[in-house]
Amino acid sequence: MTTRKRKKSLSPQSESASDQTDGEPLKRLIQCQSATKTVDHHLSPHFSLRESVRLCYSFFSQPCADLAKAFLGKVLVRKLIDGTELRGRVVETEAYLGGEDKASHSAGGKRTERNTAMFMKPGTIYVYPIYGIYLCMNVSSQGEGAAVLLRSLEPLSGQDVMRGLRAAKRKAGAKILKEKELCNGPSKLCQALNIQRCFDRRDLATDTEVWLERDPERETVSAGEVVSVPRIGVESHGEWATKPLRFYLRGHPCVSVLNRDAERQMQSSIDLHNIEMERTV
Repeated sequence: MTTRKRKKSLSPQSESASDQTDGEPLKRLIQCQSATKTVDHHLSPHFSLRESVRLCYSFFSQPCADLAKAFLGKVLVRKLIDGTELRGRVVETEAYLGGEDKASHSAGGKRTERNTAMFMKPGTIYVYPIYGIYLCMNVSSQGEGAAVLLRSLEPLSGQDVMRGLRAAKRKAGAKILKEKELCNGPSKLCQALNIQRCFDRRDLATDTEVWLERDPERETVSAGEVVSVPRIGVESHGEWATKPLRFYLRGHPCVSVLNRDAERQMQSSIDLHNIEMERTV
C-alpha cells in the first residue's frame, strides 16, 4: 500500500508466515455460508447453485498473507444503484503486514486519518487515492494495521457496464478494451466496478453495495495454482521489497504482471515432485 512513483505501482500490506492447510480456509467458508436461499439477482448466469454464498466476518479474520491467498478464486460483487450486479473473480492480491512492513501505509504503527480502515476489524474496506485521480481497494485482516490489496479480477458478468465505466476515465478515441484488460490492475478494477472513495471504512461482510462470494463452482484454489512473488512498486523499501507477498493464479491472463521465472520454477518443482511420486509407486 505504498504511494507509487510509477504507473505500475499500486498496493497495501501482509505477512508471509506459515500457510494454512487446505482444510482450514474451507472450514471457514462452510461456517460463513447461510442455509437460506437467495434471490436470483444475487447470482450471475455463470452460477447454478441457489444457496447464499456471501462470505462473512470469520472469512476475513485470518492473518494477512493467508487472507491474501484465500481471496484468490473468490468473487467480488458490486451492486450499482440501478440494481445491476458486476462480478469479478479475484486473481491477484498483495499482503501488507502492518507496523513491521516497511512498504505498508501503517509502517511503524503509524495511524492517520487516511489509513484508519487498516486498524479496524477484519473485512473493513480501505480505499485510498494515488496520483490524485486513481483509487485502490484494500481489505483489512488480522494484525494491527494489516490489509490486503486487491490487484486484479477476471470479469465474470457485467462486462459491458465495466467497459463503459473504464471508458469514462479514458481519452476520447482510445481503443476498445479487451475483456482481460478491464480489471487487470488495482485502479482499473476500482474504475470497472465503480468503487468510490466513500467506500472507505465500509464493512465488506455486511455492505449492501459491495461484497465477496464463494464461487459455487470452485470450492478452493490449490497451492500449486498460487504464485508467490515480490510486490510491485515497493523497490525502495529494502528487504521488504523482495518478500514474496504478491499472490496470483499461475498463468492467468487477467493478472497485471506475470512473473515467468517464478512460474517456471514452480513448474519444475511440480514436475520433480511428480517424478518422485512415480518412483515410489
